[in-house]
This record gives sequence, structure tokens and C-alpha cells, in this order.
Amino acid sequence: MIVSNDSIKMKPPYDINSNILKLITSISEKIGAINASFLNKPSPKLRKQNKIKTIHSSLKIEGNTLTEEQITAILENKRVIGPQKDIKEVLNAIEIYENLEQFSPHNEKSFLKAHQILMNDLIEKAGKYRKQGVGIVKGSKVEHLAPPFENVPFLMKDLFDYLKNSEEIELIKSCVFHYEMEFIHPFLDGNGRMGRLWQTLILMEKYPLFEYLPFETLISKDQEKYYSALSDSDKSGKSTKFIEYMLNVIDISLSELLKFNNRTLFEKDRLEYFISLNKIEFTRKDYMDIFKDISSATASRDLKNGVEIKLFKKIGERNKTKYRLITGHNNAHKKLLN
Repeated sequence: MIVSNDSIKMKPPYDINSNILKLITSISEKIGAINASFLNKPSPKLRKQNKIKTIHSSLKIEGNTLTEEQITAILENKRVIGPQKDIKEVLNAIEIYENLEQFSPHNEKSFLKAHQILMNDLIEKAGKYRKQGVGIVKGSKVEHLAPPFENVPFLMKDLFDYLKNSEEIELIKSCVFHYEMEFIHPFLDGNGRMGRLWQTLILMEKYPLFEYLPFETLISKDQEKYYSALSDSDKSGKSTKFIEYMLNVIDISLSELLKFNNRTLFEKDRLEYFISLNKIEFTRKDYMDIFKDISSATASRDLKNGVEIKLFKKIGERNKTKYRLITGHNNAHKKLLN
């Protein structure tokens, strides 16, 4: 919990222990490995799949009953039968996750705007801090009593000041913000999904790959660990336990992304990914630099097929051969995805 004192610079309480340092090292190494490979900019197909996983998992944690298939259908403007509230939650989340670049993680007005969109037509006064006391009840026991509503604007201002002014690394700041926001519980509803969304935005600013990393999937698979980490931090008065939990979730999610990188790619996957890089002119060597495990014969065959389905045009012969991306190749791209 943030303790504010006018005479000292505000900093939320947490410790950096050896486990946290080990996790930061592991995460940094994995981010480096991903950035050195083609996965730092996944194909449009993978981006879409991960967006669906993120929306599904974050809403599932809050009790939404729709499946990934139903969310895919909504994203494709198809009719879906299900609870109206659940469908509205998905539509609102799609609007947010399709436009992540419009939100500034350090801007409190942007934060309130995101809540307004996320909770539009789901609660009254979406995008406004609560004006009443709230507590989280489990069974007959009050698990967490949030600070008085009068303090919320000041606590949130302090939290955004920490985000803007602290020299702490983003991996830590994103976890601290997530925990502190959940502790303050600034809204009547939607706090959980806002905490996870805002952690993504904070990380994205430093590491763009987090736009495509659905770490919410791991949280939703074992929600008890998520709530235990929040509860343990509440009891200790520090966000240390939650930082450890979230960094572990991020580390495992990055491992899974690297495993995906090591899978066997087929020609269609390679061509689909390669054209998403939007390299206007390239050589066979450039193509092989992206897909390091394929032979020169396989690369030549891929490129020959790419020329045949009019993804790119061949220029020159033998060792002077180059390829030029054909702009307006949408039809070929659609054909590739089918």
C-alpha cells in the first residue's frame, strides 16, 4: 500500500530479493532471444490468436463464460448466442485491445478513458473513481477492505507519480502498479481487468513484444495463485510476493513463446510471417537470416512459390537475384491464410 507524506518522495513498499533478481535476469535473457528472432513481430495470424487468448483469459478470471471460439466469432462480426453481459464485456475488450497504441500508460486520464470503454454499459459511471466504500468478501469473511473512497484520487495520483518518476525498471514498476491498483480498488467494478491491461501497457512501452504475450492465460489457469499473491502482499504490507508471482508468470509465458519459435514451420507459415515484415526488397540470404534452420534449397522453393502466387516479384538472375514485395498483395495473403 502507498503511504504518502508531503516531506518525502512517495514510493510504494516492496523488497528486491534474490528470487526477483533471478527472474529479472531470466526474463531479460528471453526477451533478448525473442528480439533476436522473428518472434518480436509475430505474424498477423499469431497476433490475432494471442489477442483472443488475452481477452478470453482476462474476462474468464472475472467470470465471463464465452469460449475462445465465440470471442473469435464476435471479432469477425458473426452472431453469437450467449449472456448479453458477457458479449458486451467481449465487445468492450475488443475495442481496447484493437487500439492499445491509443493509451498512454503514464497518463491518468488515459487510464480513466480505458476504464470507460472497458466497462461501457456494464456499470454506471464507467471511467470514474468510486464514491463509496468497497470490500472483497470471500464466503462470510472480508478478504480485503479497500481504502476510503475519499482517498482514491490522491492514492491514484501518487501511484501515477511513482510510475512517471521512479527510476525502477519497467518489469518491477508494472507489477507494483498492478498490485497497488488492486489494493486501492479505485472502481466499483473492472479493477482486475484494468490491472492486467495496465501492466501490459507499461511493459509494451519498453518491450513491444508484450502486446502479443497473453500472460493472462497462465493467470486464468490457476486463479487461486493470483489471488493468494494479492492476499499475501496485503498481509505483509508490501507488494514483494505479488512481484515474484507476476514475474514468474511473465517468465513462463516467454518460455512458451520461445518453444513456439522452435516448432517446425511449414512453407505457408514462413511466407505468411515474412510478408508481414514488409521488407520491400530482399535476397534469398535475407530470407534465410530470418529462418535460420532451413536449407538454401528450401528457401529457393519458398521464394519460387511466393513468386508464383504473386507475393513478390523476382528481379535479376543467379547471384544477383533479388525479390520485390508486391504491394496490394491482399488477395494472395488471404489465399495464403486459408
